[in-house]
Amino acid sequence: MADFKLDGRMKVKSLKDNFKKTFGATLRVYKSVTCKGAMADEDATLASLRAEGYKGGELVVGSNLRVGSFEKKIAELYGIGVQVADKDDKKLADNDITLAAAGK
Repeated sequence: MADFKLDGRMKVKSLKDNFKKTFGATLRVYKSVTCKGAMADEDATLASLRAEGYKGGELVVGSNLRVGSFEKKIAELYGIGVQVADKDDKKLADNDITLAAAGK
């Protein structure tokens, strides 16, 4: 099982690329926690996107974490929204499956 690590210095493009490489699924990153509106700039760091009042920091997750839990952890840590989609980025993954299953 692969671990996936992210921190505030990571750029959105690196986050998405590393997520795809680790789990095989696509990660959509938004500027707001509601996942409505604009997508985050690929060159922005997670720290620069972090909403006021959120602590940021480092997060390490395993492939057995549920999609919904992962999305919630990112929202709680950075105040930004992420959505996990299938490997072809055609449909969103079910919140009850694992990150590993989302990429299959």
